[in-house]
Amino acid sequence: MRLLVDARFTRTDHHDGISRFGASLIEAVAARTETAMLISDERQLALLPDVPHVKVSSPLSPAELFVAGRVNGLAPDVVFCPMQTMGSWGRRYPLILTLHDLIYYEHPEPPGFLPAPVRLLWRLYHKAYWPQRALLNRADVVATVSHTTKWLMSEKRLTKRPVRIVGNAPQGGGVPRDADASPKRSLVYMGSFMPYKNVETVIAGMSSLPEYTLHLLSRISPARRAELEAIVPAGASVEFHGGVSDEEYEAILREATALVSLSRSEGYGLPLVEAMSLGTPVIASDIPIFREVGGDGARFVDPDSPEAFAAAVRGLELPGVWADASRAAVRQAETFSWDRSAEALLEAAEEAIAVFRARQSGARGLISAVRGRLRRRA
Repeated sequence: MRLLVDARFTRTDHHDGISRFGASLIEAVAARTETAMLISDERQLALLPDVPHVKVSSPLSPAELFVAGRVNGLAPDVVFCPMQTMGSWGRRYPLILTLHDLIYYEHPEPPGFLPAPVRLLWRLYHKAYWPQRALLNRADVVATVSHTTKWLMSEKRLTKRPVRIVGNAPQGGGVPRDADASPKRSLVYMGSFMPYKNVETVIAGMSSLPEYTLHLLSRISPARRAELEAIVPAGASVEFHGGVSDEEYEAILREATALVSLSRSEGYGLPLVEAMSLGTPVIASDIPIFREVGGDGARFVDPDSPEAFAAAVRGLELPGVWADASRAAVRQAETFSWDRSAEALLEAAEEAIAVFRARQSGARGLISAVRGRLRRRA
């Protein structure tokens, strides 16, 4: 099978969630089948595995409407895009599009790195479900990363196409920490600072945890940092890192008492899996996607209760509790792997090929029937 993966959503400086998802999946699936990728900027190659690539237009440019014409010339057996917005007009190949979550229908604030015109279209796009349906129904198979999102897609009737789960996973190679070694009194947050992430509740909860330091690892704008600094309780220890390398991230996680995420909405929650894979327990908001991802490796709290968050941290201090939570986290993380995701993608690719051929045969049959009627009338 010749699989072509759209890697044009890869960042050029550091991975975000979509960027890491695509790059990791390409690396895993390339070990199983002939794989190539589309890029739009050669700087993306620094964050991508060493597989053949073709440079085409940006997915954010008007030329995206016609990108299928270029892809047709590459003659792939199937194309996989880790987003749902790939142009497909005039395609002659099976196509898998991906919808990660429905967060932006509830929280329509677009990512800040998008150009202003695209941010405007983003807001308009998420005011109704019909544009999403129109995009997804142009695929042969739709992929998503969780059962939770698959259920939401069904509830909103977002597509008539088969929906298959191609899950996220932690980076490989990390050896779990020693569960019998005492952790530092530190807590870790990794993620954006958009309002629905609810970092404010975590900060408020630090008033009851004066011995702990909260490490806010992600990049943050000066204005948003000033907002959050203004609500840090007296006596609380909160450190803004402004971005860390993968190595720094892992080192901090390996020493921490827990990773914390009290998000009110989430598409997946990759930081949870990353922490659990290293044996770092997780304290998370009690929402369906975190229940699915965190399983027995996380402790769930009311996202509107700083007191519940602080109590969950205190609970880890009880004799033997942290060690048991660390081992449970590792067991839960082992249920996710890029190898499993790659196998799921290949199964979806086989299905997409079958669906595409059936649709083509149906179209040819319809054309033949119409031509037959016209001949009989003549």
